[in-house]
Amino acid sequence: MRTNDSINVSLRCTGCSTVVDPLDSVTGGPTAGFRCPNTDRAPRIDHVLVWEPQSNGVTEWPTDHNINPFIRYRTLHHSYWLARSRAWSDQQYIDRVGRLDQAIATVESSGHGFVVTPFGLSDDATEALGVRVWAKDETGNVAGSHKARHLMGLALHLEVEKVPLGQTLAIASCGNAALAASTIAKAARRKVEVFVPHDAKPVVLARLASLGASVNTSARTEASPPGDPCVHGFHAALKRGALPFCVQGNENGLTLDGGTTIGQELVDQMAVIELAPSRLMIHCGGGAFATSLMRGLGHGVHLGALARIPPIHIVQASGAAPLRRAWAAVVNRALTALGVDDLRADGMQYDDLVMDAEIAARLTQPDAWEIVAAALQFAVANRPSHMWAWEEKPVSVAGGILDDETYDWFALVGAMICTEGWPIVVDDETLLEANQISGSVADETGTAGLAGAIALRRAGLLRDDEDIVTVYSGIRREPRQERDQ
Repeated sequence: MRTNDSINVSLRCTGCSTVVDPLDSVTGGPTAGFRCPNTDRAPRIDHVLVWEPQSNGVTEWPTDHNINPFIRYRTLHHSYWLARSRAWSDQQYIDRVGRLDQAIATVESSGHGFVVTPFGLSDDATEALGVRVWAKDETGNVAGSHKARHLMGLALHLEVEKVPLGQTLAIASCGNAALAASTIAKAARRKVEVFVPHDAKPVVLARLASLGASVNTSARTEASPPGDPCVHGFHAALKRGALPFCVQGNENGLTLDGGTTIGQELVDQMAVIELAPSRLMIHCGGGAFATSLMRGLGHGVHLGALARIPPIHIVQASGAAPLRRAWAAVVNRALTALGVDDLRADGMQYDDLVMDAEIAARLTQPDAWEIVAAALQFAVANRPSHMWAWEEKPVSVAGGILDDETYDWFALVGAMICTEGWPIVVDDETLLEANQISGSVADETGTAGLAGAIALRRAGLLRDDEDIVTVYSGIRREPRQERDQ
């Protein structure tokens, strides 16, 4: 039942524009904000539910300096306004976040809950590349990566909606997201089923077991249907009644809500040092992390706390780069409509970064705006021709970004085109090099954004005076020598 009609918690599908109101007495409920109701009956469309803080008249950037980002930026989060619509006071919500965070601290191996993570100049990478590299370090975050941000947002939603503790949750993951989900679930006293690869690291499997997760391992075989077998197991769990406690926006749109905290933190951290970066280099597997980060930065722009979002480069490994194909399909459609015959993006050839830069510059010219918008509109209505499962078994030293699909692809393609950015695909040699020069405790997945900067530098596309921002996320969980054997 709605208790405050002045508060808007409705979510809109970016694919079909359907509006979902979790408080509607007929169609609402605790899971109403997870998936668009048209997902199954209109499968060609890319359905993702999103919510914007401006829908409740938020006009000023938060000034709270609490070290917990879920308290600091609460007025920018859906779970906060859902709680207020349920007649919670501001202090009640803060207290609930605090209690859950304290429980997380007792479970988390680091002994702390959520805090604003560090941001600063990455000295080793700056020296190696000859350009200033600024990094936000997520390796000390809950469960060792940014993934827990997404799951904390979902956990708060379950708390506000009073979803019974006996309700099973489910997630598919390469490792980091499963660890994050299991950590948050244990702290919240909830049951979670995790679906991970059969060759997941032993240290990861051991930690999942110690957290009380129900662990399911999946192997890819010749008889397996296309796509990630872990995701197939996850879908089977959903059909059995589990709720998606995951990091794919198309499976649960509210997972993007908690993830926005990383972008929101960056807005404040860049403002303190008056940094206006020339590029953002963000690693990507399934896409929720990069999408959430962009949304958090977008909140800063909308509320006047950030002047602009610089060119965005989404970095994937050559072992699985489905986002590149989607971007190429969109830009080629736009270029054809513009009558540009000398520019063409190849969905599978990744080394012509100079051509990519020319394409990106052409599509931000005023005469291309309407054409780009039409190409994006076509793309979101025709997902199968833009995003499909990687045909071969994904293989790379950066195992955490080897998703068969970039599930949150559409927002990223649009963000790259609109900011004059483009996707960068890197090989294992570059991924290893980036990890070695990062000076970080992150693994090759966690420093993949830096690998994209190396590729740009080699192509002559980075000036000496540039300021690059990236994120190091995903702590190394075994010694390098053991991994390389």
